Amino acid sequence: MIHQIDFDTFFFAILLTLIAGMSTGVGALMAFLTRKDNKRVLSWALGLSAGVMVYISFMEMLPEAMADMKSHFSDSSGGWYGLLAFFSGIGLIALIDWIVPEAQNPHENHSMDEVKPVCDEHKHLKRQGFLLALAIGIHNFPEGMATFVSALEGWKIALPIVIAIAIHNIPEGIAVAVPIYQATGSRVKAMRYSILSGLVEPVGALIGGLVLMSFWTPGVNGIIMAAVAGIMVYISFDELLPSAHSYGHHHAAIIGVILGFALMALSLELF
Repeated sequence: MIHQIDFDTFFFAILLTLIAGMSTGVGALMAFLTRKDNKRVLSWALGLSAGVMVYISFMEMLPEAMADMKSHFSDSSGGWYGLLAFFSGIGLIALIDWIVPEAQNPHENHSMDEVKPVCDEHKHLKRQGFLLALAIGIHNFPEGMATFVSALEGWKIALPIVIAIAIHNIPEGIAVAVPIYQATGSRVKAMRYSILSGLVEPVGALIGGLVLMSFWTPGVNGIIMAAVAGIMVYISFDELLPSAHSYGHHHAAIIGVILGFALMALSLELF
């Protein structure tokens, strides 16, 4: 359980969040360097990310949050506060999804083919890329907090979450880079906006960390952990799994989910 945040832990958490956010740049590179995406592998990877995030949310983060809440409050009220925080996390990310227009919402299951240009209207493509970068940036803010909070609990929890978020940030980077590159012909501009959309994650973690450091207690830790578990469960079911299935490889996605469960189960038992 975390009672206060020292500088080394804070720095470690910000560094991991930065790594997760920068993976949008990997997606941009893939858009430039690969002629044909391997959709089976992408379905598997997104399914794996969902499996990791769902398993760790229900089997590690939420139980630990409940324990923190019950130690800070009573057993009865702590349990209710934990559930309220969990569903509040779901409500927060659902509200963000509702606010962002569906056409520019990366959680609305757009495939990589759908973001490719269908005409030569460069101005329209450029605008589409900028809107996607803005929308993805908005969605990445709570993800930054999710990575930050998980990193405060130690590397065995944080590392798989960083990998999971990094994997699902890759197609987001592609979504931003493709229309901007097609509109401007500039790899530099496409890479710049793709990376900027991902850098919102460490910014969100930094802001949240600086605010939380001054009054971190087991109760605060429990509330944040439960809310983050809710955010991650929502992202998994609303974004990762639908996206994995959208590439047309259902069984690859399911195998990825099961493997994600198994890897997390082994890592939590071994470490």
